[in-house]
Amino acid sequence: MAKTEHYYTKFEEGKFYHIYNRSIDRQPLFKSDANYRFFLNKLDQYLSNVLDVYAFCLLGNHFHLLIRVKESLASIDPNGDFSLHDIVSKQFRIFFQSYALAFNIQHKRIGTLFQTPFKRAEINDEFYLSRLIYYIHANPQKHKLVADFRDWKWSSYNRILLEIDTKLKKQEVLDWFGGKAAYLKFHSDIHGAILLDEL
Repeated sequence: MAKTEHYYTKFEEGKFYHIYNRSIDRQPLFKSDANYRFFLNKLDQYLSNVLDVYAFCLLGNHFHLLIRVKESLASIDPNGDFSLHDIVSKQFRIFFQSYALAFNIQHKRIGTLFQTPFKRAEINDEFYLSRLIYYIHANPQKHKLVADFRDWKWSSYNRILLEIDTKLKKQEVLDWFGGKAAYLKFHSDIHGAILLDEL
């Protein structure tokens, strides 16, 4: 359950946030691989100019993102009419609306799709950040969507290991853990040591 402050946390430049949200009625946000791909495409389209994505997981009726707000957004609002928080929040709002409109048309659905406001928690503890990346990746197993979270197609766990250029901050994540072997070991070790609900 979201903490009350996670509904009101302000975005600040250069800071990490755990973004998470679910459908308004706990019904599926994604009904096909095409929906998952479309969500990621829209995330890139509307948010890559204001933030970087470090980890993600898309599940049946909710999603998790670990993001970091970029350090200079002056080019987006050169006159300084809006706060950085307002700029980032607006981009999220446009992103959610764009996905919801397409999803509703495709599935003959009417009305709001996402809960509002969406939840965001500032992450300012290095140890917690490592555990959060694991938590995001392990969510499919927590919700019994797969027997092993490493088999889930729609998370960044395996994508971080791929040696291809993407906007996902893969190298930064691997460097955070101390390299690819350490990243794999951390996920394996922590998986056997803690309960997912402890985070």
